[in-house]
Amino acid sequence: MRASAWMASLALLASGCASPDAAPGSPGNPSGSVIAAADRVAVEGISGDDLLSPGNTLALSDFAGKVVVLNIWGAWCGPCRAEASELMSAQAATASLPVAFLGIDIRDNDRGFAEDFARDRGVTYGSIYDPPGRNLLQLKKYRGVAVPTTLVLDRQHRVAAFFVGGVLETDVVPVVRQVTAEA
Repeated sequence: MRASAWMASLALLASGCASPDAAPGSPGNPSGSVIAAADRVAVEGISGDDLLSPGNTLALSDFAGKVVVLNIWGAWCGPCRAEASELMSAQAATASLPVAFLGIDIRDNDRGFAEDFARDRGVTYGSIYDPPGRNLLQLKKYRGVAVPTTLVLDRQHRVAAFFVGGVLETDVVPVVRQVTAEA
């Protein structure tokens, strides 16, 4: 990725919370489009404390061989509130596929506030509690990352698609179906 695109990505990260219509991370690959397999980069090192089960660890590696929908959110983020039910609908619509959903909650220093967010919205998939955003720093080298961002990782946990800003079920499900159908 060119230096100018990286700078734009870092600006999005610094901005805090993306608007629902935030610009995609790079001009040649609009938000939500599937990245060619040859151009994908593996995501590694994503792990942390399970938000709803303190003391338990969640890790991307727990989902070996599965497509993973990785959502970066914060309870303080308006678009994150709006997309939570959409992600739950996407999870239900893809339940028969080899796909897992995983959240990363960042910058919520009050764990109770983040727990309430997940419970109040009926979020059933696990979320890593990461107030300092260490996992977000791991992800910044892959694509433009703001809050919220949703990444679709292929079975090798390479970035196959990304969405910057709030997502709808109708955004995520076709991409997940396409990526799970890959050989």
